[in-house]
Amino acid sequence: MFKDSYLAHLSLLILSLCFSFGVTAQEPDIQKGKSLFNANCAACHKLKKRAVGPALAGVSAKYDKEWLYSWIKNSTAMVKSGDAQAVAIYEDYNGSVMTSFPQLSNEDIDNILAYTDYTPPAPDPSTKAVATTVEAEGSLTNDLILAVLLLVLAALVSMLFLVNKTLRKIAAANGVEIAQKEKVKRIPLWKAYAQNPFLVFVTVIFLLLSSAYVGYSYLMQIGIDQGYMPIQPIHYSHKIHAGDNQIECKYCHSSARVSKHSGIPSLNVCMNCHMNIAEYNGEEDLEKGYTKEFYTNEIKKLYKAVGWDEETQSYTGDTQPVKWVRIHNLPDFVYFNHAQHVSVAGIECQKCHGPVEEMEILYQHSSLTMGWCINCHRETNVNVKDNAYYTKIHEELSKKYGVEKLTAAQMGGLECGKCHY
Repeated sequence: MFKDSYLAHLSLLILSLCFSFGVTAQEPDIQKGKSLFNANCAACHKLKKRAVGPALAGVSAKYDKEWLYSWIKNSTAMVKSGDAQAVAIYEDYNGSVMTSFPQLSNEDIDNILAYTDYTPPAPDPSTKAVATTVEAEGSLTNDLILAVLLLVLAALVSMLFLVNKTLRKIAAANGVEIAQKEKVKRIPLWKAYAQNPFLVFVTVIFLLLSSAYVGYSYLMQIGIDQGYMPIQPIHYSHKIHAGDNQIECKYCHSSARVSKHSGIPSLNVCMNCHMNIAEYNGEEDLEKGYTKEFYTNEIKKLYKAVGWDEETQSYTGDTQPVKWVRIHNLPDFVYFNHAQHVSVAGIECQKCHGPVEEMEILYQHSSLTMGWCINCHRETNVNVKDNAYYTKIHEELSKKYGVEKLTAAQMGGLECGKCHY
């Protein structure tokens, strides 16, 4: 009995010392909660919108905190135990099993809940007023400088006029008169030109050569669309997908590995990610109009095209075709095989299509002319290592050209029948 009483008094003493030194429960960290939410929860949950799982804004007010600890750490066990709330959620989402997170501590979960409960403060109107005032002051300063410059220009023009007038008066006072030029009868220039056969001959030759050059240059540009940048029905940023998110080109253009054509990815490929990504949360480019609202509206166009209902998280069957505008288009008499270049030769997509990962709007980077392809064949070495089938051919060609590495041109890449047949 004495021992229990002693321990009780000791516990009270420790608690009183903690409070006296200001030791209190640690407040949840909203920033840590945001990081944990993005790393563990964002794939299936949104804050204010239903996704694969329910919206999580204000979830701590709907369920007991101890229950949330157990549910997040091992939801499957709670469903199997027959917990009423766990079973209700399980059935409401068609038997979808929530991933368990036993690695999350109670403190981590508290931080996540603090983030889901957090409501950002409304913007301070005084800040906007200050910005407006600064902008107005800047505009007033520019107008003032422009007015001063105009006054200086007017003063200079007036001074030049007065100086010129004064000089005329001085000249007149000293008896200086401007002599009248005698009218001389001259032959018109076109008559003098026509009377010189050599000049006429040189001019005709010059005009003929110039016309031939201009006509040839124009004809040689037919079918060359380098720099072509059409506007697509749904804005697709390669900069965001291939650049910022580092999505491999062949994830979307998968047929480039095995087919002649790289192919236009179906919208189902887009929905692999955008089934859970309904809003854009990346960087904005306000100068070019690429705001978060702009990108989010383009995602809505995707949903409309595939017939995706955000509320029910299901397909409605009401689809609309997307009329993509083709950018790269070789003539029909040219044979080009993507698989031969991508899979066999191992050529990077950027070799022909340029820095796609930096393009907000995709455009044709290279000219794709026959001369451009031939130059590439002359510069690109063929990987002949561990290719036993062609070993003898490689050895003979290496001796013929006196080189160790063979280019595509030396392997027959300049033969007309390779591309035209």
